[in-house]
Amino acid sequence: MRTPTRPARRVLAATVIAVGVTALSGCVESNRPAEDSAAGTECPFEADESVTSTVRIAYQNIPNGDLIVKDQRMLENCLPNANITWNKFDSGGDVIQAFGSNSADLGLIGSSPATKALSAPLNIPMKVIWIHDVIGKAESLVVRDESINDIKQLAGKTVAVAFSSTAHYSLLQALQDAGMDPAKDVSLVNLSPDKMPSAWEGGQIDAAWVWDPTLSELLKSGGHIVLSSEDTAKAGKPTYDLGAATTAFIDANPGFMTAWAKAQNAAVEQIHNQPDEAAVSIGAVMGISPDDVKSQFDGYEYLTAAEQAGPDYLGGKMAKDLQDTAGFLLAQGGITAVSPPQVYEGGVDAKPAEAAAQ
Repeated sequence: MRTPTRPARRVLAATVIAVGVTALSGCVESNRPAEDSAAGTECPFEADESVTSTVRIAYQNIPNGDLIVKDQRMLENCLPNANITWNKFDSGGDVIQAFGSNSADLGLIGSSPATKALSAPLNIPMKVIWIHDVIGKAESLVVRDESINDIKQLAGKTVAVAFSSTAHYSLLQALQDAGMDPAKDVSLVNLSPDKMPSAWEGGQIDAAWVWDPTLSELLKSGGHIVLSSEDTAKAGKPTYDLGAATTAFIDANPGFMTAWAKAQNAAVEQIHNQPDEAAVSIGAVMGISPDDVKSQFDGYEYLTAAEQAGPDYLGGKMAKDLQDTAGFLLAQGGITAVSPPQVYEGGVDAKPAEAAAQ
């Protein structure tokens, strides 16, 4: 979704209410048979009955620890007196709109949407609190024409991407690095991943920068990969799937935030040490096989709480990465102004990761 201009900001709340209704109606539950349900999984750390938070979590179908936490009901088992609702969203742009309209408290967003949220004209009071994954080959530019093997050959073609997503940021970066003008040399179409396969089959798009499971679906339909987010990261523009929450929720619910980070860290450790079990849970939520999930793990890097709390990530460099992303987005017209450095520094909170690492 395009970043709203200042006049459009007045209707942001109404737009988000509609998005929120769509997300609520589109919730995806585990497709695991009832007898194999993970609902009875024990809390991986000491449960805390004192936490009574009410939280609305925005999740996306991306193969990382967040889906393990959801499927195995870690939060529900660890915080039995909390009121927890999971709502599915299709992109980080939708999630930050939900933050802006107070229809979500905590959720998964990419580093590009996070930057937009902390920049003008949105200026949403929220903080990055977790790194669900560092994006690599999992987000890629898939092309229909087998003769095209360089992004420059997409001149005059129609390319689909979810606007305001990390994929959108990587695509714009790749076009710029190739000396192309995204506004003139290609036709960019804003499509959510679930809409891309039908547009692909109908010949309405020539390429798409997207993530799994849509990426795999387009590859099976005759596409091939030309570039990936791993390539743009090597060019100095890394992208992440992040956990973020509104500042008001963080301040009012410190106990929940600590337990949430501990659950996320337990899920990361499960991916590292018990990938088969992790793949079953992720596949149950996404509706794909565990084998398909495991094949996607290589496209991401999953960091433990201790790694995240360090100076290379939440404990230091993340704020600079967001500020650098803002500079690029400003040049592309994605935001109207880069916020002062202290805004991005204040927009990153390493305390939940630090608590989970203890």
